[in-house]
Amino acid sequence: MTFASEAELQIRLRRAAFNRALAEADLSSIGPILAPDVVLVTGTDSAVISGRKAQLAAWKREFGAALRTIYARTPERVIASPAEPIAMEHGHWRGVANASDDVVASGTYAAKWRRFDQGWLLIAEIFVTLA
Repeated sequence: MTFASEAELQIRLRRAAFNRALAEADLSSIGPILAPDVVLVTGTDSAVISGRKAQLAAWKREFGAALRTIYARTPERVIASPAEPIAMEHGHWRGVANASDDVVASGTYAAKWRRFDQGWLLIAEIFVTLA
């Protein structure tokens, strides 16, 4: 298996684990996927959530909401750099209301990953709300 195909497989597995953790409100499974200095730019108001601790606090609030939204990201393409231990993921996302299964928001995203000793970690994500 080439570096690029191995990187893509590992990143897609990490994304699937992140989606599972979001669906199950499993905060303890999200932390190990995030780099300590991860940055997330939200899709609607472009709020910046900087750092693993801040992102985990945001997910904890989301998980505690009575009418919460379950988010899922679906990768369409993963491109591994041949020059550095980094990769770019592009795809679409959607948020589904927990109570009704209605899609309440959706759009596109890009995510940057870096390979560390413990595997591929998210270092940045940016979302754009399209619907």
